[in-house]
Amino acid sequence: MAQNSRKKPNILVTGTPGTGKTTTSSLLSDATELRHINVGELVKQKNLHDGWDDELDCHIINEDLVCDELEDIMEEGGNIVDYHGCDFFPERWFDQVVVLQTDNSVLYDRLSNRGYMGSKLTNNIECEIFQVLLEEARASYPEDIVVALQSNCVDDISRNVSTLTDWVKNWHPAT
Repeated sequence: MAQNSRKKPNILVTGTPGTGKTTTSSLLSDATELRHINVGELVKQKNLHDGWDDELDCHIINEDLVCDELEDIMEEGGNIVDYHGCDFFPERWFDQVVVLQTDNSVLYDRLSNRGYMGSKLTNNIECEIFQVLLEEARASYPEDIVVALQSNCVDDISRNVSTLTDWVKNWHPAT
């Protein structure tokens, strides 16, 4: 069972860049007092990468270093992990896996406003069209803990935070 002896749940919030992971995770952290871990920021702060990818304009994450860094606090529980990938995290870490999804026209505008261009923009839009992250989550975690939530507007984010806050309040560790 995923929960082990944790007193608080661990939640993974994943999805294509621009779907609202960090906003949702921050608001959920405020509402539940769970610790928000932004993996992208952690990678930068602790140098958990193998250099820079000029084509994709991002760090090349070292998944082993990230998992080593997070192991102890994940075992404690009470974490919201925010990252666009999910297949390298151990299955035992999470009690809920949330895949945020955004309509392509909304996502295109969000990513363009962030300065995404060329192959980086195209790759992320295609990733969303083909539901790559939802399939990755379903292949990596038990089906009953994976949930897809729409994240197109502020109302969606508020509803998602409310739904997830209720889930946290009703969560019970395995006995």
